[in-house]
Amino acid sequence: MFKEFKAFVLRGNVLDLAIAVIIGAAFGKIVTSLTDDIIMPIIGKVFGGLDFSSCFVILGKVPSALAGSSDYVALKKAGVPLLGYGAFITAAVNFVIIAFIIFMIIRAVNKAMPKAEEAPVEAAVEPADIALLREIRDELKKR
Repeated sequence: MFKEFKAFVLRGNVLDLAIAVIIGAAFGKIVTSLTDDIIMPIIGKVFGGLDFSSCFVILGKVPSALAGSSDYVALKKAGVPLLGYGAFITAAVNFVIIAFIIFMIIRAVNKAMPKAEEAPVEAAVEPADIALLREIRDELKKR
């Protein structure tokens, strides 16, 4: 069983997939930073200083120590039920950025890859007896 597992793991597709997952995770962190630290503050500035991380609705009781707090992370850590639509908007922007970048990468790869041309179909060589039968048929049709 160990030999089968080793053969499975060492196949090219599994290694490629593992590398893609690792690179994807790192890429996700870059996009999250881009969104949280660059794009969302610009969008917030355009909308009059709106901070999307503090956009939430409190759905339950807030502990007295955090009464009046607008810190989403602190309230969430305290176990207060929150409807964090600001975090959702940020995640949606992350998704759109990642999807667009993946689309652009796939588009570039598709353009760079040579198109598979259809190989000309060679006429199959007929056996001699079939060719002879065709000739006989054609002669009979002429008569």
